[in-house]
Amino acid sequence: MSIDPSRLPLDRGFDDRVRGEPLAPEQLTPAAVRQRFLRPGAWTPELRSDAPPPLEPAEGPKPAAVLVPLVRHDDELSVLLTRRSRHLQAHAGQISFPGGRIEPSDRGPVDAALREACEETGLPIERIQILGTLPIYLTVTRFEVTPVVGMIAAPIDLRLHAGEVEDAFEVPLSFLMDPRNHQRRVATTAGESRFVYTMPYDDGLRERMIWGVTAAILRNLYGFLRGN
Repeated sequence: MSIDPSRLPLDRGFDDRVRGEPLAPEQLTPAAVRQRFLRPGAWTPELRSDAPPPLEPAEGPKPAAVLVPLVRHDDELSVLLTRRSRHLQAHAGQISFPGGRIEPSDRGPVDAALREACEETGLPIERIQILGTLPIYLTVTRFEVTPVVGMIAAPIDLRLHAGEVEDAFEVPLSFLMDPRNHQRRVATTAGESRFVYTMPYDDGLRERMIWGVTAAILRNLYGFLRGN
């Protein structure tokens, strides 16, 4: 069953006090973001899962990894996102990070994230500086997703895999790290309610709805860069 996140009711409890303060511009420079990953310190992730635990034992979680690509334009950063092809069986047409299952041949989540990013978008992995990882996120479909954060200098020449990705675009990190652009909605399925994060982004040409796991990972990135 597909979900139209724009039709889900907003959580009125997600007010400015809960949402948080915008990050200062000096916290979002390439140097500041690198330094934050070098000295992560103690912080508390807001989100680790978008689903309640199963009532009965089920198949074990499936390891996966995504690349959170930060594109450096001089002293500013943007985030590269993709739109999944509409003919895919799972999450068709949704905005996502490049990534997928961790295969036995991968040496871990970093290796898997880089491999998938190269396969899906043609990103040159030799140019990507790995900064670190964010907490594992358990999805409704029982994937344990490790977000791998990497930085690459612009310009980048993408070669999209048409079978998996139909579009790729950049969003300023300053927009995504401003909690005034974060929404929390409520989805109810079979009597169970859960929060769904959404981040509508309009670049002047079209509005794109960033939501679900992608928005949750970005929300955790905001919490990490903000710190405690």
